[in-house]
Amino acid sequence: QLQASGGGLVQAGDSLRLSCAATGRAFSRYTMGWFRQAPGKEREFVACIRYSGHTYYADSVKGRFTMSRDNTKNTVYLQMNSLEPEDTAVYYCAGDREIILSSIRSADQYDYWGQGTLVTVSS
Repeated sequence: QLQASGGGLVQAGDSLRLSCAATGRAFSRYTMGWFRQAPGKEREFVACIRYSGHTYYADSVKGRFTMSRDNTKNTVYLQMNSLEPEDTAVYYCAGDREIILSSIRSADQYDYWGQGTLVTVSS
């Protein structure tokens, strides 16, 4: 089970940190991802972190967002800096234990999903 939190209303240029807490065992072996869905748009990949700690980002957030994990707390984080109105969306965390590298950006490859947290960036 995944529980996302940390969303809110901010102004352009501000920062937010999202958290996603997981329950269950073997969290450290999971690839964890963040996806987002803006109104009227499809869900899109934002970032993921492998069990190795390697991170991958969408081009639109590279250099502004940083994903990390704390396996002692079964939690992943998404630090979002220099937020833009285009970042407004519901952000979802996702996890999967058996996902190949070529599929990490595909939402349908993740078995476990959190409930989403809304991020609104005003201009």
